[in-house]
Amino acid sequence: MSGVCFLLLMLPLLSAQTYHWGPCPTPKVQPNFNLQQYLGKWYEIEKLPAPFARGKCIEINYSIRRDGTIQLLTSQIYKDKKRHAEGTGVVPDPREPAKLGVSFSYFTPYVPYWVLTTDYTSLSVVYSCTDILRIFHFNYSWILARSPYLPPETVHYAKQLLIDEGIDIFRMTHTDQNCKDK
Repeated sequence: MSGVCFLLLMLPLLSAQTYHWGPCPTPKVQPNFNLQQYLGKWYEIEKLPAPFARGKCIEINYSIRRDGTIQLLTSQIYKDKKRHAEGTGVVPDPREPAKLGVSFSYFTPYVPYWVLTTDYTSLSVVYSCTDILRIFHFNYSWILARSPYLPPETVHYAKQLLIDEGIDIFRMTHTDQNCKDK
């Protein structure tokens, strides 16, 4: 009975997310991932719906803090206001550096933030999934670029990679990067 109550309480939180029955998929990640090359600014090109990224002109900037953690600074224009958020990233297992953990609050645990592929200079595909008791999972995915726009064939390549890894992209949406005042 408590499991059913838990699921009913979680449903409103999941309405803006992409969720599926069963455990998270386990896609392959970028081999020999080099965090130093990955640092810097990335633009969100497309994403699976996320309650924290509903605006336009979404950017994320990665840098290393003095303590060795990764600083994630995001910005977006939402309801005609520029909004910022700061998160922290870690590499839980140095043997798998493309499997980051990310948190945007001191009160929440790190969630998976896996770099599935990147060429470091133009494209990155990122995936995150949280498993709830192996009953269902909710996931996010982002297609990122070093510039605000990617050629359609590159976006198609990124989407196909997600599909090939068993990730449902049916609800993936384009991020508007047409902004006068970034």
